[in-house]
Amino acid sequence: MHPRKISFILFFATLFLIGYLHLSTPLLTVLFSYLLLSILRFKGKKWVAVSLFLVVVSVLIYASFLFVREALITLPEVAEKSIPAACEFLEKKGVQLPFADYEALRPALKEGLKAQVKDLTKFLQLAGNAQALTREFVVFIIGIVIAISIFLGGKIDLGQGSYEISDNLYSAISNELALRFIVFYRSFAMVMGAQLLISLINTIFTTIFVLSVRVPYPYVVIAITFLCGLLPIIGNLISNTIICLVAITRSPSLAAMALLFLVVLHKFEYFLNSKIIGGRIKNPMWLTLLALIVGERIMGIPGMILAPVLLHYLKVEGSQIAVQLQPPIDAERRDR
Repeated sequence: MHPRKISFILFFATLFLIGYLHLSTPLLTVLFSYLLLSILRFKGKKWVAVSLFLVVVSVLIYASFLFVREALITLPEVAEKSIPAACEFLEKKGVQLPFADYEALRPALKEGLKAQVKDLTKFLQLAGNAQALTREFVVFIIGIVIAISIFLGGKIDLGQGSYEISDNLYSAISNELALRFIVFYRSFAMVMGAQLLISLINTIFTTIFVLSVRVPYPYVVIAITFLCGLLPIIGNLISNTIICLVAITRSPSLAAMALLFLVVLHKFEYFLNSKIIGGRIKNPMWLTLLALIVGERIMGIPGMILAPVLLHYLKVEGSQIAVQLQPPIDAERRDR
């Protein structure tokens, strides 16, 4: 079998094991860490990039703990205040609700949250389990170490060139497998680079609006907007819902103002998506949505982040493989 075919088998077997063993979060840690290291690199000085990277990661870890601590307090408060306010507003407008009051709705909401927000439930369990939380943190650190090791020198075959047979099978497979991962990372850098840019622009405008009209819990709202922006298409729906729910805790008019702002902002984002993402990735929306659904079923939220990346990778690799098409059958020969 050709080394290239073997490398494809090994690569997709690795992806299968990552999904089966629930290692998508460490994979994302490696990919995001390497992307940040590449951005921080200055004229070949890799150790400078590594030093800056460690500083940035330390700041991000500290900021993440602050955000999580605040979110665990804020989000339940938002649910307690916003849902009754929204129900009261809808009843005043004559909208018939399928439940009598918020207390009747509460059990259904809890069951829905358990079914839909599996990763958040898992995190809340980890937050109360020091041993499990330590284990996840160790895995996170291992992912960072792997990314730094690859950045400083990521060869698979360290003994290449020293074997008795120069054109040996192991070296050939190692080179082809390294190429598979390079193409996969480039797909990740292209897709997530575009998504990060869109999320950053969206967060900047949302920050201006939230601070100017004094939406409650502004810092939690801003952080959630940026994080949800990393999820293509549906991320905006999640962040928009949260912003409107937070705004309605103050008044229905503020919620209406927030909704109007978000509609205008996302109309502007359609143009950005076509220029930034559409020009780079060129996948139909239905195919991206299908990939998001499959990714969520297999790996949860990390799978939703990786799904467009894998979709782009398959397109890149597939476009580089020539296909021998059978020539069309001559009409006279077909009639015979």
